[in-house]
Amino acid sequence: MIRQSNISAYASRLVVSLLLLLAPSALQAQRFLQLERDSVPMFRGFAVSVDLVGAAMMHLSDYGQYEGALRLNLHDQYFPIVEVGYGKADHEEDIITGIEYKTSAPYFRVGADVNILKKKHTGNRLFVGLRYAFTSYKVDISRRTFPDPVWQWDTSFGVQGEKCSQHWAEIVFGIDAKIAGPLHLGWSARYKMRVSHDEGTLGNVWYVPGYGTQDSSVLGATFNVIVDI
Repeated sequence: MIRQSNISAYASRLVVSLLLLLAPSALQAQRFLQLERDSVPMFRGFAVSVDLVGAAMMHLSDYGQYEGALRLNLHDQYFPIVEVGYGKADHEEDIITGIEYKTSAPYFRVGADVNILKKKHTGNRLFVGLRYAFTSYKVDISRRTFPDPVWQWDTSFGVQGEKCSQHWAEIVFGIDAKIAGPLHLGWSARYKMRVSHDEGTLGNVWYVPGYGTQDSSVLGATFNVIVDI
């Protein structure tokens, strides 16, 4: 019994000694991990980008936009962003109606993206985000000379410089891939929801700069060339 009691006491002292030896190591490991996490600064710079989809639409169709963005990088996780663009449309309806629609105006969006990848510091990002957007624009609508088929009256008409505006929100999902050095390529899909609008006496206008062809909600996409600075 005495020998068993001595063995138990010795084992207890050994366990306590090991715990005392391991405790500083555990604290040091915890401090090292904390320092490693803190070694990535909160402010990681900013990036500038241009969208190629809107520019291609401007040249290949009767509406589109030029758009650029400035984006901050906070800890490779949060990305406040400002997007500024210039939208334009010169659209003519089918031959029967002959209605022509023209507008051009700047627009802007503000919001933020969140990188949802587990490994956030690799330079590649998978993000979701939100935007608030606004534009104020003027519309010209005209109809070329078109005689009434029965009475031969001139049915042409025109509206010049009708003032309009629109507020809308966007839900964004996208990918940002590092190519080489500071160069990234990225794309985003966007669901746009009209919040409020003022279209004067025109009713639903055909195109809103930055928003697209008119509806209560539309889908959009961007393909961006991005440079980290």
